[in-house]
Amino acid sequence: MVLKRVLAFAFIASTAVYAATFDVTFSTAGHNVPPTLLYLLFLQSGDGGLYAELIQNRAFQTVTPGTSAALTAWAALGSAKISVVKSSSPVSSALPNALSFAVASGTTSTVGFTNSGYFGIPVTAGWTYTGSFYYRTPSPPATKVSGSFTADLRSTGGTVFTSATVPFTTSSTWQQATFTFTASSTQTSVENLFALSVGGSTVSGLTMEFTLISLFPPTFNGRKNGFRMDLSETLLDMKPAFFRFPGGNNLEGETAADRWAWENTVGDLVDRPGRVGDWGYINTDGLGLYEYLQWIEDMGMEPIMAVYAGYSLNGASVASSGMQTYITEAINQINFVIGDASTNAQAAIRASMGHADPFTLNYIEIGNEDFFSPTTYADYRWADLYNALHAEFPQLHYIATSATSGNVPTLSPTPTYWDLHIYSNPNFFINGAFNFDILSRNGLQFFQGEYATTTENSGAALTYPFIDGSIAEAAYMAGFDRNSDIVFAASYAPLLNHVSSTQWTPDLITFSPNTVIRSTSYYVQQLYSLYKGDFYLQSTTNTASSPVQWSVTRDTSAGQYFLKVINTATSANTVVFTLPFTPSHTTGTGTILTAPSGTQNTPTSPNAAVPSTFSFTAGKTITYNAPGLSLSVLVVTE
Repeated sequence: MVLKRVLAFAFIASTAVYAATFDVTFSTAGHNVPPTLLYLLFLQSGDGGLYAELIQNRAFQTVTPGTSAALTAWAALGSAKISVVKSSSPVSSALPNALSFAVASGTTSTVGFTNSGYFGIPVTAGWTYTGSFYYRTPSPPATKVSGSFTADLRSTGGTVFTSATVPFTTSSTWQQATFTFTASSTQTSVENLFALSVGGSTVSGLTMEFTLISLFPPTFNGRKNGFRMDLSETLLDMKPAFFRFPGGNNLEGETAADRWAWENTVGDLVDRPGRVGDWGYINTDGLGLYEYLQWIEDMGMEPIMAVYAGYSLNGASVASSGMQTYITEAINQINFVIGDASTNAQAAIRASMGHADPFTLNYIEIGNEDFFSPTTYADYRWADLYNALHAEFPQLHYIATSATSGNVPTLSPTPTYWDLHIYSNPNFFINGAFNFDILSRNGLQFFQGEYATTTENSGAALTYPFIDGSIAEAAYMAGFDRNSDIVFAASYAPLLNHVSSTQWTPDLITFSPNTVIRSTSYYVQQLYSLYKGDFYLQSTTNTASSPVQWSVTRDTSAGQYFLKVINTATSANTVVFTLPFTPSHTTGTGTILTAPSGTQNTPTSPNAAVPSTFSFTAGKTITYNAPGLSLSVLVVTE
């Protein structure tokens, strides 16, 4: 994603005047709703976010030794001297740098170093933290020195909350130490530190090196090197169907050399060099291809996996003569995911990491936002990759990422799946509710891969989603239901934002080290997902730009009908539904999200707008008065 609005469709406008009552009749005719219709997109907030690692700058990746920037998040404890050096004997070729820890002769007081984490470290009662680090002594004394480090979590004022003793012996070769400790209290403040300390007399006169200093809290599903629990559970509460990864722009890199390269993200952590990500922070790549896939599987989602297509953010495209490198890379990436571990080298790596069976994979996205370089995409990049991948994996579906309308080159082979991105204001989404209705049914399937209200109608930028924009998005999403014969997937973007490190706003979910804020748009997405159904029923349709939109879907196995009503006006409107059956229960249940214009869920007011439930009289005719700025879901049992 780039800081630019991309419009995939023409603006559909209407000057009609609408009555305050809307009559809706629906039948049992319609079409299936694809299980992939909704919806998660990963764009940012891996390190310091979804990826549960608490130590920032843990392996000094992509930094310049000897600079103050190389010590980001690190500080000396006591009289010790610390600096980042290029190790004369690195722990691996992927991790050439280390933290040099020097203690002057004659030192007796406690020395060590601390890490401030990703804008803080949460301390939670009952949590068992798992840590490890590599260390060595480049010039060890003739007589080995043995002692113990103390690993702890402490306040910035020095109060220790939990700790563990970690034995060590000096050696010129790298050793790995591991430890655990359990917190007995919860700290409201996240202004805490991880510390590794030792008595000065034990290490007096020594210089030691440390790298890959790691600390994990409990993780989602108990996975080693796993994901943050609260963020994962927040996403799980949405009942998402798929996850698009690894981006977004993070796939492309500023140059081809900086791209997300899958082979650098798998295997042991000491073999992952990391990279400067496209959102301005270092990607450790501890969150790699395997970890993505394992988490997607744990979450019950389906992956939509992107492969690099030869275009990077500096605007340069790989020449046709250079594409084979990236074609081979993409084939190997897919083989890692679904290859036979007994016959394929890439699949064997997957098996060695603990997943002998192939992962589920049905969709491959070729590139990202290639409408920024449409000529090279049309001339050779799309065809080179599609033809090679389709020949190797004919069972997979391939998604194109160039524009679909306007003065754009035609792709050959003709794509069956297309990714569209839209960022705009509430009026656009209200007026665009019927954008998909006008498209031909010619076999083309659409993925609304990114969309969000990013400004007010005035053009003012948003820091957080607001109810007006979220309800406008809900009106637009009614078009996904209605056109789910051609819209096979959709995902709001971006997904996550660290409140202390913001690159793009607004985002679906904002978080800190110990809090999660669900936005008004989060609740819209959640309601659509929870009440998606498996069959869309044709009904009386409204017109573009109407203040009221609706859709009716059915959960066939449960015998339930979901009547979604979206009122984008600030005043109430009435909708009268005429059903093709008489409900078996005279009382129905409903859920509504509504709030006064301008309402936002923020760090200081995280629950300003949340869904609530209600009951209503259910009969063959249902009259519902939809409050202003609301999304309502009425559940009726056949």
